[in-house]
Amino acid sequence: MAKTSGLGWTTLSIDDSAGAPQALKNEFLSLDVSTPRATFDVTGLDKYAMERLLGLADATVGGEMAFNPTADMGHAVFRTMSSTSVPRTVSLEHSSQTLPMEMLITTYDLSRGSDGKLTSKVELVLQDGTAPTWGP
Repeated sequence: MAKTSGLGWTTLSIDDSAGAPQALKNEFLSLDVSTPRATFDVTGLDKYAMERLLGLADATVGGEMAFNPTADMGHAVFRTMSSTSVPRTVSLEHSSQTLPMEMLITTYDLSRGSDGKLTSKVELVLQDGTAPTWGP
């Protein structure tokens, strides 16, 4: 397998509040994707080191964007956070590896720097109980 940089991201789309996918790869300045697994201790009294089993899978997506109030761009997609558990489909693809997930927006923050720069940060968490799986 060839090593690659983070350049040339293929797909980063997230549903807006109406459920329509919006291409946001040009909006994000940085992106963090995490797919942790819980672990639980099953160490017996006869052991001198930890024994663990894997537990539930989870996922988070977060990133920073330049503020863009244009229709179908970052602010329009994230400004409406439902008070119910209405998921947003998140689709990621890089180097022919895809990661689709149903997620909830938990944070949408705006920040104005002392230099005048206006950015937004967003965080999403896994919603539907389906383990996140990267695939071709």
